[in-house]
Order: sequence, then structure tokens, then C-alpha cells
Amino acid sequence: MAIAAFAVLLAAPAAQGACRQALALGLDISGSVDAREYQLQRQGLAKALGADDVARAILQQPSAPIRLSVYEWSGPRAQTVILPWTTITGADQLDAARQQILTAPRSVQDQTTALGSALLTGFAMLDTQPDCWTRTLDLSGDGIANTGPRPQDIARSRTPQGVTVNGLTIAADGAAGAAEVQALSAYFRAYVIRGPGAFVETALGFEDYAAAMERKLLRELQSLALSDARQ
Repeated sequence: MAIAAFAVLLAAPAAQGACRQALALGLDISGSVDAREYQLQRQGLAKALGADDVARAILQQPSAPIRLSVYEWSGPRAQTVILPWTTITGADQLDAARQQILTAPRSVQDQTTALGSALLTGFAMLDTQPDCWTRTLDLSGDGIANTGPRPQDIARSRTPQGVTVNGLTIAADGAAGAAEVQALSAYFRAYVIRGPGAFVETALGFEDYAAAMERKLLRELQSLALSDARQ
């Protein structure tokens, strides 16, 4: 699966012109994610990208657009790109990217949670976008790593220069899930997120994933706009 994913990645055409942000999004499809939750995650990402405020922020500077890529991850060798790097220059491109996220074939699911491998996959993807002003990796997850490499074993020095890694932790359903996700968010803060302004957003169940993703995207895009304004 990893070979197929990187074949798609390397086959993506080189983008033209300025790029203000490269945004790679990694979706957790490990064994703890059932079929309903899998669909809620894909649908939630597509919905968040199409939300009025998010779309407006993405499309606000067509002369220096954002590039998006999405991959699904689970085990150490199970990472699959479902949206190769796509330059979003207008509403048509954004709609097409959202449609591909919704309709791409389902990736083969490994039962384990290789969060460190997901991190390294995102690094490799962002390494192909060196001309973007900022580069961001978003990792969604509903559990800690249970197979290697673990995020805490990946030195901060291996993070590509200038890359920010943000997290979106997902609570299990019910009252117990709300307590457990606090520990998961602490784990992400300690070992997963890194880089300038890195943060963790929380979804209180997969039903809340779209709203949490929208909040996270707006925060990232607004931070970028403020950074541009200071230049």
C-alpha cells in the first residue's frame, strides 16, 4: 500500500506559480474506525472544506493559491493518497477536490495504529512542495500509536524545515469518550504536533468531526492570513 501511495504522490504534476500554503491531511482509518465512522470522517472533511468561511479563506488569494492533498493511514505500510496534490485556484477546483474526497475508492485498512508512519508520510508529501510559503500537516486520530515507529521516537529534527503539524483528536461516543480524548489530546500535544503555532483541535465523536475540522481549517487559514499581513 505504501508503494502505491507514493507512486500516486510522485506522479502528481508539478504545480505552477506561487503557492501560499501546502496543506496535507491524514485521516485515521485504523481498526478502531468502523464503516460508519470512516464515512463520517470523509464526509466531514468534504463538508468542512465547503463551509462558507473556509471556502472564502481558501479562495481569497487566487494569485497565490493553496494546494491540498489527502491521505488515509492505519498500519506501518498502509498509507494511501486519495487526493494527490491539487492547486485550488477557484470554486470549481475546490468542488472537484471535495468530490474526489467523497468518491475515491476506500483504502485497505490495517487494524493497527501507526501514527509515526502517518507522520513520516506527511513529511515526505510536504517535502515535494518546497516552494509554498507555509506547509502544514493535519493528522486526525482516535487513539495513540500501538505499533512503530511511535511519534515520540521521531526526532523533532526530522520535521521538514518550516512545517507545522496540527492534530485533530476524536473522542469515542459517550461520556467516557470525553474523558479519554483529554488524555489523547495530551498525547498529541506531547508527541505529535510540532512546528510554529502547532495546536490540537478536538471532535467529540465522529458526528462532530465536520465542525471540528471546520474550526481547525479556519484557525490555520486565519493564522496564514495574519502572517501574510505582517510581511
